[in-house]
Amino acid sequence: MEAGACADAQRSATLAELIRVEMDRTGGALPFARFMELALYAPKLGYYENATVGRKGDFYTSVTVGPLFGELLALQAVAWLEEVEDPVWVEAGAHDGRFAADFLGWIRTKVPSLYARMRYRIVEPSARRRAWQEQTLNEHRGIVEWSDVVVPFSGVLFGNELLDAFPVERYGWERATGTWFRWGVQAVGNGFAWCRLPAGPIEGTPLEGLPAALLEVLPDGYTVECSPTAEQWWGHAATALQRGRLVTLDYGYEAAERFRPERMRGTLRGFRAHRFADDVLADPGCVDLTAHVDFGRVAEMGEAAGLTTELLETQRRFLTGIMAQTLKAGAGVDFGEWTPSRVRQFQTLTHPQHLGHSFRVLVQVRF
Repeated sequence: MEAGACADAQRSATLAELIRVEMDRTGGALPFARFMELALYAPKLGYYENATVGRKGDFYTSVTVGPLFGELLALQAVAWLEEVEDPVWVEAGAHDGRFAADFLGWIRTKVPSLYARMRYRIVEPSARRRAWQEQTLNEHRGIVEWSDVVVPFSGVLFGNELLDAFPVERYGWERATGTWFRWGVQAVGNGFAWCRLPAGPIEGTPLEGLPAALLEVLPDGYTVECSPTAEQWWGHAATALQRGRLVTLDYGYEAAERFRPERMRGTLRGFRAHRFADDVLADPGCVDLTAHVDFGRVAEMGEAAGLTTELLETQRRFLTGIMAQTLKAGAGVDFGEWTPSRVRQFQTLTHPQHLGHSFRVLVQVRF
């Protein structure tokens, strides 16, 4: 098979037909957010219902670099969870359960007293992904539980590359009229193409109340992604947190970086076989669609629910801080030897040209 070709052309064709049927039913075009939702999450057909990550898949994550990522987070979790009487570690976006396996394996070996009194809850609405997770975590079945949605808890809610996978609305600037429009998707022949739709209300989006000086210099077609579903999800999780922290790691930007000249076409990307996809609308269900997280907006949602932002920094600084704890004389927990394999994994996780700079870590707290 040619590199980058869809592994399941028939599945993609079935999903494409489902999308066309919905387009016909709703007037001929869909907002991109709905197209992205179907392409990624349509039951049995969407990308995340079938995706493989890592060397054999379409993209790498910090988890697929090796077990060190889960082990470092487990070391940090010891301090975080000891602050809570009946701690729950909640993971959303667990995919096949590999992070949970690395995390729980380290805690069981190094801090068995914490392992014995904690619960590990996976938020997973997909029956297919839950089956993958149950298989991966069979040896930890005594403490792992599942829920479809985030329910009230005390402890830590954790998501790695979670928020970037929520559907995004794409807005474009029309310089001639001084107004925003919304990017939509329409069927053209056997494929799909971009089209312009009315923007609708922009209240509650980053587009609201922009200074005139900025709008005067925005070039025609300048595109901004917004993810109201991700922001709402984070706000709900913040409300569910009774005591503890919300933690998310993802690639994205802070509020001051929202409008940059190099992002003329936004941050939407498609990945296939570790390469950028030439056409993000082609072969739905076979391409990972993702956009940068607006951490400024996400942090605002948590703070509106009463949380305090404890840190917002690069993954490099965050993981380096945890690593430094492993080197302190008299540290409370023996992290284990820094083998050559661990050192290589750490370099990948923190190197500015790999995952260290573009990834941000947001931690918000309620105590």
